Parts: sequence; structure tokens; C-alpha cells
Amino acid sequence: MAEKIRCELISWAEVQRLCRRLAGRVRASGYRPDIVIAIGRGGYVPARLVCDCLDIMALTTIKIEHYLSGASRQEQAVIRYPLKADIRNLRVLLVDDVNDSGETLELAIGHLQTFDPGEIRTAVMHHKTTTSFRVDYYARKVIKWRWLIYPWAVYEDIAGFLKRLSPPPQSLADAQQRLAGQFDIEFQLKQLEDICACMDIRFGQQSLARGV
Repeated sequence: MAEKIRCELISWAEVQRLCRRLAGRVRASGYRPDIVIAIGRGGYVPARLVCDCLDIMALTTIKIEHYLSGASRQEQAVIRYPLKADIRNLRVLLVDDVNDSGETLELAIGHLQTFDPGEIRTAVMHHKTTTSFRVDYYARKVIKWRWLIYPWAVYEDIAGFLKRLSPPPQSLADAQQRLAGQFDIEFQLKQLEDICACMDIRFGQQSLARGV
């Protein structure tokens, strides 16, 4: 049986609310970033929304791979695509969706410091108290650990969780029931069918891929 993991689905409305709050906390602190850097992939949308709320046009990114689909992760965080912008002497705001273990942010800070920025501050929507890294700004504190499923990662995460179920689900209804029991993930059958179809997830010999 797969390990039981508590999950929380985050809505688009919640993302917008948290990003407005996050930007408000940056503004209230008096920090005026010259550039925002998103940690990809999770930080892409939050960084763009924070830029909008702070009226900042300068936005770029680095990509760090650590957590994979369905709460699984690599042994170490790895910089996949390094910074390609000149940030010398600039005030930087580094943005990600969540501060989980802290390893991603620590690696990102170390990487950006090699470019001689003026200052780096960090901002996330969700700050988990289990982390080893203290961020400068967060919109919501997560005291009891759970896996957060953001709207841009629903298909990827659900596919990952389904692949972790052992034995594999034998039907869509079976998958729905076991996602709820194992991961606290509630989906209507039609929603789950759409996810399985797009991700080509099969139950037995049946494929739910579009056109199959």
C-alpha cells in the first residue's frame, strides 16, 4: 500500500489572493525590487502576479529541479537552467510557490550571489514550518505539513499519485476512491476522467487517452 500523504488542492482564486497579500507585504516592508526572479517551474505564475501587483516589468527566471510529480523528489536539488540576466548591484526579489524543505531556495540564493546582486530577498506563497530556510516574505504559513497541489500542477501531481498506488486501480471509480482515502484528494469522476485521458493513464487494458 502506498504511503498515506495529506494533500490540499489550491484554487486559482486562492493563488491570486495569496499573491496580492505577498506583494502587499513586500511593499509594506519598504523593499523596492529592481527585478523579480522566478524559480521554475512552480514560481512562474506567482512571480508574474507579484510583478503585476508591484508594477514591476523586470522579470526573469532560473529553473531548479527537486520535487517531482506526486510529492516524490530527487535526492538533491539541481540547477537545470541557470540565470541568464545581469543582476549586478540590483535589488532582487526571488519568488517561488512554496518553501518546503528549503533546499531549493538555498541553492538558488547561492547561485544568484555569484552574479553580485545588490541585495536578494525571498518571497513565497506558502511557508512550511518544517523548512530549514527562513524566507523574507510569505503569504500563508503551513504549520501541519501537507502536499500542496497548485492549479498548474494538478494533472502532473494526480498522475504521480495514481502511479504510486499499489496494486494499480482497476477502474476510474476505484482510482477516485483510493485518491480520497490515501491522499485526501477529492475529485468528481468527470474531472478525474479528463486528467487520466490527458495523461494516458490506463486501468487494466483500458486507455483513457483522447482518441484511443
